[in-house]
Amino acid sequence: MKSTKNTALEPCGVVVVDKPAGMTSFDVVARMRRIYGTRRVGHTGTLDPDATGVLVVLVGRAAKAAEYITVGEKQYMATLRLGITTDTEDVTGEVLTESTDIPDAAAVIAAAESFRGEYMQIPPMYSALKRDGEKLVDLARRGITVEREARRVEIYSLVCEKLTDTDYALNVTCSHGTYIRTLCADIGAKLGCGGCMASLRRGQTGGFTLADAATIGTISDAPAAHLLPTESLFSSLPSEIFTGKRKHAIRNGVAVPVSGYKNGDRIRLFDDEGFFGLGEVKGGTVKCIKFFVL
Repeated sequence: MKSTKNTALEPCGVVVVDKPAGMTSFDVVARMRRIYGTRRVGHTGTLDPDATGVLVVLVGRAAKAAEYITVGEKQYMATLRLGITTDTEDVTGEVLTESTDIPDAAAVIAAAESFRGEYMQIPPMYSALKRDGEKLVDLARRGITVEREARRVEIYSLVCEKLTDTDYALNVTCSHGTYIRTLCADIGAKLGCGGCMASLRRGQTGGFTLADAATIGTISDAPAAHLLPTESLFSSLPSEIFTGKRKHAIRNGVAVPVSGYKNGDRIRLFDDEGFFGLGEVKGGTVKCIKFFVL
């Protein structure tokens, strides 16, 4: 069911961009602001400048959704380069070590696939994570290294294929918060020859895939055609339709009785005109926690 009402003058919805290499995620947001004619634009997860692939952009009132989105699993296609380590854990960084002692393909594939499942990963210094309000990448650029706590991440699937003696293709499905650069470095460390990431393309995030994505040029040619409804961000959630007195109550901030849900469950809220908000269940009732359509 698609939303049919939006009292705001600005456009509102979701744009799935196939981000090109050489642009930061902020660069993409700036382009979408110009294309859609609104300052209210955000995204649901950064991609490195040299990475390509799925970047989910939120336009207009949809930008309010960012804090409520559960990103879930992500899927990446990466190139692992063995025999080299860098300070950024990818090929753009300063080379720290080099080695010509590269294990054979069987050993590389076994080492890579051993990372399936949960493992404790130390985030890289060159990342947007913050320490005392400052991004780690900004500290790293000033030559400052700080201790980072290892975080539990999960590799749901990993397929490794040989490309050359030093390069291997990785197809990875993983949990939110996993750094593929660090995964490449960890594989190289396990093999003893070192490794880093040579390329990265994101194939899926937040339920959106490359099949949903369009280039910036294509979006610019037909902006409205690529603006998905805001509720597509929550497509995995159940929905409830409210009419009559129930509609009036929930749209005025009153908790309305519902059944079949647990405390904490999130629900897409619809009325007779379409999607209008996100609700949360508590004590057998649901209350709107965020309105997207007034």
